Amino acid sequence: MAAVPTGREEVEVSVADTSPGLPREGTDHLFEPFVTTKPGGMGVGLSICCTILAAHGGRLWAEPNPGGGTVFRFTLPAPSDVVA
Repeated sequence: MAAVPTGREEVEVSVADTSPGLPREGTDHLFEPFVTTKPGGMGVGLSICCTILAAHGGRLWAEPNPGGGTVFRFTLPAPSDVVA
C-alpha cells in the first residue's frame, strides 16, 4: 500500500496484490452493482466503495499489476493543511 500526493490537491492511495489478477472479461463493469468475479460474491463491495469515494470527491479504478495481480487505486481531496 502506498499514498502519494498527486500535485492536484488530492492524494492517491494504491493497494496491490500478486494474485492471478482480474479476468479480462467483465472488468469494464467491475464497479457496477451486482457485478462480481467471485463464485459466491454479491458484487456490491466495489460499487459501495465507488459511491463513498465519489461522495467525498474521489474516484476508484483498477489496473493490472506489472508483477502479476491487480492494483486498486483511489483518490481523495488532500486535507487543506497538507496541500502545498
